[in-house]
Amino acid sequence: MRVGLIALIAVLGVPRPRRRQAQAADEDGELVARLRAGDEQAFVALVSRHHAAMLRLASSFVASPAVAEEVVQDAWVGVLRGIDKFEGRSSFRTWLLRILVNRATSTGMRERRSVAVGDAGPVVDRARFDASGAWMSPPQHWVEDSDDRLLAQGLADHIQLALDALPERQREVVVLRDVDGLSGQEVCDVLEISEANQRVLLHRGRSHLRQALESELGGV
Repeated sequence: MRVGLIALIAVLGVPRPRRRQAQAADEDGELVARLRAGDEQAFVALVSRHHAAMLRLASSFVASPAVAEEVVQDAWVGVLRGIDKFEGRSSFRTWLLRILVNRATSTGMRERRSVAVGDAGPVVDRARFDASGAWMSPPQHWVEDSDDRLLAQGLADHIQLALDALPERQREVVVLRDVDGLSGQEVCDVLEISEANQRVLLHRGRSHLRQALESELGGV
């Protein structure tokens, strides 16, 4: 699971462009209606829009990329079989990712673990961030070297290693929120966790990644 620059920016607390979620939901709704009418190209379009996010999430459940791909394929089969039962109470994306999680767990690919909100290890002092989660005081060398360092492959690799080292539920929440752009409520619906746990997991995951970044940048 390769994170890439967008996720790195999110981890740093740099504002990212707002996703046009309402427009995306409308487009999904149109495609769902066409799929129900038997339009095969609508299914192709839905796969193109959501496959990458599904694969990222599946990779949090299983170790093998090949098995993750199998889980995703199985989830799409579930979509085709159950599309007429989709009532639109949630977004199509939330419904889709919930199917994916169900497939991963129901096939025994991972034991569902209890949500652990406490863990060992240093985190960045919460007082160093404003209400939006952005740094009030950036790490040493961050301001003057940001452009070069954001483009440095070594830094991206460092963040990737730190992400891979997170506890599974923290990693899942960070990926869904900061890479795929889901709302807190959507993450709760997909992973079946409480809003309080979602907030704690997200904070701890982001804090560990920021700690890893500060260590790489020679932070104080």
